[in-house]
Amino acid sequence: MRRVPRGTAPERERPAGPAHGARPAEIFDGETEWDALVSFATDPRPGATLGVVWGRRRQGKTYLLESLTRALGGFYFAAQEAAEAESLHRLGDELAQYSGIPRPGGWRHWDDALEALLTLGEERPVPVVVDEFPELVQQSPGLPSALSNAYRRIHETRPDNHARLLLCGSVMTVMARLFTGPSPLHGLTGLDLVIRPLDFRQAARFWGADDPRLALLLHSVVGGTPAYRRHPVCDDAPAGLADFDSWICRTVLNPRMPLYWEARHLMEEEQDHWDRALCHSALAAIASGCATRGTIAGFLDRPVTDVTRALALLQDRGLLDSEPDAFRPSLRRYRITEPLLSFDHAVARPNRSALEQQDAAEVWRRARPLFDSAVAGPHFAQVCRDWAVTHAAPGTFGGAPATAAHGSLPDPAHGGCLDAEVVVRGQAGTRSDVPLSVGLAHWDEVMDVRHLERLRRILDLLAARGEDVAQVRPACYSGAGFTTELRAAEARGDVVLVDLDRLYHGV
Repeated sequence: MRRVPRGTAPERERPAGPAHGARPAEIFDGETEWDALVSFATDPRPGATLGVVWGRRRQGKTYLLESLTRALGGFYFAAQEAAEAESLHRLGDELAQYSGIPRPGGWRHWDDALEALLTLGEERPVPVVVDEFPELVQQSPGLPSALSNAYRRIHETRPDNHARLLLCGSVMTVMARLFTGPSPLHGLTGLDLVIRPLDFRQAARFWGADDPRLALLLHSVVGGTPAYRRHPVCDDAPAGLADFDSWICRTVLNPRMPLYWEARHLMEEEQDHWDRALCHSALAAIASGCATRGTIAGFLDRPVTDVTRALALLQDRGLLDSEPDAFRPSLRRYRITEPLLSFDHAVARPNRSALEQQDAAEVWRRARPLFDSAVAGPHFAQVCRDWAVTHAAPGTFGGAPATAAHGSLPDPAHGGCLDAEVVVRGQAGTRSDVPLSVGLAHWDEVMDVRHLERLRRILDLLAARGEDVAQVRPACYSGAGFTTELRAAEARGDVVLVDLDRLYHGV
């Protein structure tokens, strides 16, 4: 998946020939996204086309699109928070600089500006990028209708036009409303490209973390957001596993470093003032281990209706995800999608005052056990679920995995519930959505035959509920390793064992 942080504004240079569509070496990974953009931008067929590129902030969208326009001789405009008149004035200036013709007369409305942008494609396919499109829509609510009208008009009057207009945005709720809901732009796009964070293996390569334990720890803090590798930490990466604690103290727990404030900025960008406090508290509840609406509401001592609204806001903005419990589908479990938010709400935010007055190393020494249990542990379980679906070999679970989720099963004989962090379901023969594997994921615990016995108890309970578990494979995932007895059980085919090396390098 790709990306490096923002580059400098591109020079407006020559029209591109075929060689200019090569992916720049500075873009990490990302062949799929680059090829999709180049294919869209260079499509020789007549007719103006509209594409959309979206994703959370800091994922490298801007760098990708700047590189595209630089490689193909296109036009790039970065919108800002500004009144409509200022945005039109800036656009006119930059368009004049790009085209080499005098600045157009004062545009009073977007109709003339859109006409000028689409005219860039009169002679050849050319990418025309408007970045942070939602900033323009916020000040000009009629812009989507104006763009829809301009798009339809150019198809009717100039069918040979080759403009390839790309609209980009980071405000997920606005982008969804503009392009997937009842909007004048709905159904007009020929490209819908979502720029996602790097997965855990890509992130390890991006950070140069060869040690899988270091890679997992890093990913549990900064996730797969490529921009965090550069400016927010001044290009500081841990020199090795032994340097991780020091790296934490000098970067994410250092009030003088941008990464220390990044989680707060994420929330400020996405939330209105009325909801922000409750949203912060909801994230704190989830970071502390609460995963359902009921437990979150109990943690906050707030009505479930209030909590539901906050969770919906966070989910709409891509900061939360929810999925059905693997054993009880009516129960939805929530998790924070941005690891830095989890780290901040579990570790940094509760110690904000201490970090500004005390030595960070001492604060981290006290917080490290909580980090291992509340941040690294749950994150390790999520990485195990991701591995099961995206990296495990086809024969690992005896079927084709489709989903992997956390499952919680009441145990009437012993009271309480039995949890399985990695429940894999998928295709087995002609049947779909069947259980393929039930697994436990323990970050900092050497696993032994007792864990296998626990899994067998879960399978017995599932069988009593009518599930066909004859072919279900027990699995143990550990960041600390396995005993000799459990390795022997693996050799007999009684259990699937997944350690950090297998997570990062195996199938």
